[in-house]
Amino acid sequence: MAETAAILESAASFLKLGAKRLWFDYDEEADVLYVSFRRPQQASNSRMEGDLIYHYHDKELVGVTILHASEI
Repeated sequence: MAETAAILESAASFLKLGAKRLWFDYDEEADVLYVSFRRPQQASNSRMEGDLIYHYHDKELVGVTILHASEI
């Protein structure tokens, strides 16, 4: 099943980030997926690469915003 492979691949990727907990929020109207590695994020800066916005608190990655998420 293709969905199972995608889930396992995603799980392995998130574990490599060292995240102990994850929160997902999807805005269907905007087609944006928000992934938080801690709550609240309290991001102090962000960096955009293509359709990804990385959110940092100091040098720690605390979240990722995925634009056009359904097209991935």
